[in-house]
Amino acid sequence: MTKDMTSGSPMKLILGFSVPLLFGFLFQQFYNLVDTLIVGRFLGVDALAAVGSTGSLNFLIIGFCMGVCNGFAIPLAHRFGAGDYKAMRAFMMNAVYLAVIFAAVMTVFTVAFCWPILQLMQTPENIIDDAYTYIVIIFAGIPATFFYNILASLLRALGDSKTPVFFLVLAAFVNIGLDLLLIIVFPMGVAGAALATVISQAFSGIACVIYSKRKFEILHTDEEERKVNKGYMKTLCGMGVPMGLQYSITAIGSVILQSAVNTLGSNAVASMTAGSKIGMFFCCPYDALGSTMATYGGQNVGAKKLDRLSGGLKAAGILGIGYSILAFVVLWLCGNQLAMFFVESAQAEVIANVRLFLVCNSAFYIPLAFVNNKIKAAADNIRISIIEAISTVTGFPSII
Repeated sequence: MTKDMTSGSPMKLILGFSVPLLFGFLFQQFYNLVDTLIVGRFLGVDALAAVGSTGSLNFLIIGFCMGVCNGFAIPLAHRFGAGDYKAMRAFMMNAVYLAVIFAAVMTVFTVAFCWPILQLMQTPENIIDDAYTYIVIIFAGIPATFFYNILASLLRALGDSKTPVFFLVLAAFVNIGLDLLLIIVFPMGVAGAALATVISQAFSGIACVIYSKRKFEILHTDEEERKVNKGYMKTLCGMGVPMGLQYSITAIGSVILQSAVNTLGSNAVASMTAGSKIGMFFCCPYDALGSTMATYGGQNVGAKKLDRLSGGLKAAGILGIGYSILAFVVLWLCGNQLAMFFVESAQAEVIANVRLFLVCNSAFYIPLAFVNNKIKAAADNIRISIIEAISTVTGFPSII
């Protein structure tokens, strides 16, 4: 089911579109969260630290994948908003070709240089082997990440934010089952957690393909639309690469922070691991609002209704501020209780550090909301995306 965002109340449209999208982001984070919960509870603090020590590196690479796919969807949203469905389908096919190329190159590169990067990040010796085992499997599964995210971005460009969420929910349950199977029944350790994540991501991608072919006739292509078009590819890269860099540049601050924390030992790494996982959950509404604004902005630019952009940004800003205040209060009051999902109550030092991490980060959620919404809504202008991505790093290096 497609959705036209070029008419009607911006607040109602943005809220209605972003809520299903929010559940999608929550369940996507749920993959890694379940890994972390089960690893921490069944494999111990060192294994938890090993998985956590790769978190910023994971976000750096996987975040680029997600950003590229979101950027690829912008020209599709433009053509959909303008009613030019033939060009939209041609852009779709060229986006798929580029996703295959990006996935192949990034998989080879990240797997080849994974170990040296972990050493460069000063990963503690007692956890580096498990850290490598976990993250190299995640990186080998980059094609699965691209597979789901390019399809989800495509559906969102057409105004359908619910279908990707539905399949993520199913995949989340697949992930839980595989985690329990591969970690508890078949004691594969952290490798089992990584495999569960990759397999469940691939499952959600396959489900999206099957559903799209059956339900979206507007996506059925002819031979002409399936041709490689260098001009379209250039346009797609012009949108996708800057948005991918925005995600990755933001993550560089986290990589630097992780490298510093790694020097403090396993307990500090475990504290940051739990805090980061909780923080990513609480940051999902900003990603949902940002992706909503990319679709909202793309369709209205395509329909030449630029006057609606300011109203959309205002509505997203109000939602972002309200949520930021609520999140800060919840983390201030419940930080210790949230930390105890990951470690035993006897780990007093880890629990205290987790709460401190969460409170400090949530204090900067309001500016994060404004930066994220504005970047996504203005993604047509590459220079704005790059400039504001850099400002994200300099302003909020430890938020993500």
